[in-house]
Formats: sequence, C-alpha cells, structure tokens
Amino acid sequence: MTCRQSVSAIVCAAISICAGPVMLHAQQAAARDSLRLDDLQNRAVQHDPRTRQLDLLSSQSALRMQDIDASRLPVISANAQGQYQSQVVTLPLQLPNGLSLPVPAHDTYDAHVGAQQPIYDPTVSARRSVERAQLAASEAGVQASTFALRQNVNDAYFSALLQQAQRAEQESAITDLEARRKIAASRVAQGSALPSETDMLDAELLRRRQAVAQLAASRDAALVVLGDLTGQKITGADALVLPDLGAEVARARQSVDTLRARPEYEQFARTGDVLAQQQASLGAADLPRVSAFGRAGYGRPGLNPLAQEFSNYWLAGVQVEWTPWNWGATRRDREVLALQRQIVATNEAAFTQSVRRAIAHDVASIDQLAQTLVDDDTIVALREKILRETGFRFSEGVITSAEYVDRETDLLDARLSRATHRVQLAQARANFLTSLGLGVH
Repeated sequence: MTCRQSVSAIVCAAISICAGPVMLHAQQAAARDSLRLDDLQNRAVQHDPRTRQLDLLSSQSALRMQDIDASRLPVISANAQGQYQSQVVTLPLQLPNGLSLPVPAHDTYDAHVGAQQPIYDPTVSARRSVERAQLAASEAGVQASTFALRQNVNDAYFSALLQQAQRAEQESAITDLEARRKIAASRVAQGSALPSETDMLDAELLRRRQAVAQLAASRDAALVVLGDLTGQKITGADALVLPDLGAEVARARQSVDTLRARPEYEQFARTGDVLAQQQASLGAADLPRVSAFGRAGYGRPGLNPLAQEFSNYWLAGVQVEWTPWNWGATRRDREVLALQRQIVATNEAAFTQSVRRAIAHDVASIDQLAQTLVDDDTIVALREKILRETGFRFSEGVITSAEYVDRETDLLDARLSRATHRVQLAQARANFLTSLGLGVH
C-alpha cells in the first residue's frame, strides 16, 4: 500500500468515526415513537380479563333492578287443598219444627286463585338506591384491582428501555472501534505496527458484540412480558420512548398530601355510599306497607261454613303490614353499619400511609438521580475530551491499540452509567406518578 492510499484510509476512518454516531441516532429517530408508556398502560388495563367484569356487573345489576321493579306488580298464587277432620262445629239446638241445625261435613275441599297488589311500599326506592350504590362500588373495585397492572407495565417497559439504551451506547462504541481498526490495519500493512494491534481491537470488538447480543436478548425477554401484558405484538424493531415526566412530577409534588387519584380512594368512597344507602333502607323497612288482595275459589264449604255443597266464592280487601317493634333489631343494624363505616375509614387511612411510604422511596431516588446525572454529564464530557486526544495520538502511532481501548472503555462506562441513570430517573418518576394514581403522559 502506498503512502497516499494509507492517508486515504485514515481519512475514511476518521469520517466513519464522526459519521457513525450521527447515522446511529438517525436510525433511532426513524424507529422512534412506536411505543409509549401511557398507551401501553391503557392497553394492559383494557386487555386484562377482569375488565370484562364491568359489563358483567352491569348486567347483574340490571337483572336485580328488574326484580325490584317486579315487586310493584301483582303477585298471583294458586292453591288447592283437601282435608278430613275428626270433629266439626255442632250446635246443640233444636228448632221449633223438630229440625236440627245442619252439621258441617268432616271432609272439606278448597281450590282458589289469589292476587296481591302492593299499593304503598317505601322499601322499593330504598332498594334501588342500594343496588345502584353496590354497582358503583363493584365497578370501583374492578378499577382498583386492574390498576396494579400499570406498575407491572412500568417494570417491563423500563427493563426493555434500559437494555435498549445500553445497546445503543455499545453499538456507538463498536462503530468507533471499527474505524480505529481500519487505521491499525493500515499501519500494520505499512509495517509500522505489529499485527497484535489489530488483534487487540478484533478481540475487543468481539467482546462488545457479545454484550450487544446479550442486551438484545434481555430486551426481547422484557418485550415478551410487555406484549403479554398489553395483548399487543411487540417486536425487537419497536422502539421505546424515554418519557419526559419532570414537569408532571414537579406539579404532583406540590399537592402530594391532598391527591386522591388512586382508584382505591374511589372504591372506599363508593363503599361508604353503599353503607349510607343501606342505613337509609333500614328506616324505609320500618314504615308500614299497604297492599290490596283478592281471592276467588271453588270448594266445600265456600265462605259459608255450614254449607254442604260445593260453591264458588270470592273476597277482596286492603291490608297494612307494619312492624313497629322488632326488639331493637333496626337499632342494632344501624350500629353495625356505623361500625362498618369506621372499618372502611381505617382501611382508607392505612392505604394512605402505604402510598406515602411508597412515594417516599421514589422521591428520594428522583432527587438522587437528578444530581447524579449532572455529574454524569461532566464525567462524560471529560472522558470524551480525553478520548479525542487519545485518538489523535493513536492516529499518529504514538500509543498502542490497548491504550486506546482502555480510554475508550472508560468513556463507554461513563456513557453506560449516564444512560442507566437516565432510565432509572424516568422509571422513578413514572413509579411516583403511578403510585399517586396519575397518568404518565
């Protein structure tokens, strides 16, 4: 190889060093915006089988409402009975003409159809209110049970995102080493360097490619979990977007003590509504109920107890049902409901404490990682400066490949740490917002 060809090879290598990261970032930009954390969280909730319970609960409630409405309709019944009794009513009287009073038959028969029409029932409206409150509480329970999926999505998403970020840094370093190898190969061809110079770079390139393959496998495994959670087919070509949640976290931290966005709080509130409606229904149950009734039948005797023949009969009337005294059962039921409301209040307080403890860890991580990233930027800038100088010395043949690889590895470690801390900061912010029940838009 001539001197001119060697210079051309070195120039091409230098261009590759400069253009490599640009091309890599351009490829990443082209694949970007395919998967977002908030969209995946919503998909996971929609994909969960428990979401179908919302429709099932609504159907159940509609059927129970129909039962309550049906209690306002007349109740039709049919009965038939035949019996023989050993004694009947007799009157020891003798009529003036020598006749005796008729004696009722020992065998009696009765078949009749009855109807009862509620006129005033104060429990119907109360029962409808209880049913509506129970449906709302059940729906809130489903929302609370599926909310945990958002944290599962966070774990899988940021696990894949961490592998993706580290892989990008590894690939950028490989591009740089490949360009340096061309320079070393040129010097070896000129006889100005030993073959071990390229061997050193070849070995390091193999080690870096092994790391890339391992990161790709780990990312694929995390994407499989993410795809199973969301029901969406996610491939290795799909890029994950690093969410920028700094502004949302800052706003949330200003009102963290008053936030009640978790679905569990809605569940506690709706459970309280159920207990309040049940307490109101106890008062309605103590009020009198009025209904009309009627009965038509055929039997012996009919309505005349002394009749000896089968006959038709009918009767109708109005009845009032009222239980003004039930030995304190209503009062005790109210006390039971009041105690249950206190139990719900204690569960809500315990839940609030658990959320406060969970976000305390996230807040500490957010503050620590934010400061660490400032230091990371400084470290990376210094390592880049060192590597640029080392690169010039390597191009001039002042240092060996081993020395260049050492400095390049130092820069790679710094970049990997910065990439890791960026993902960890985003994950801590996402976990913080998720723990508070807020979206990660």
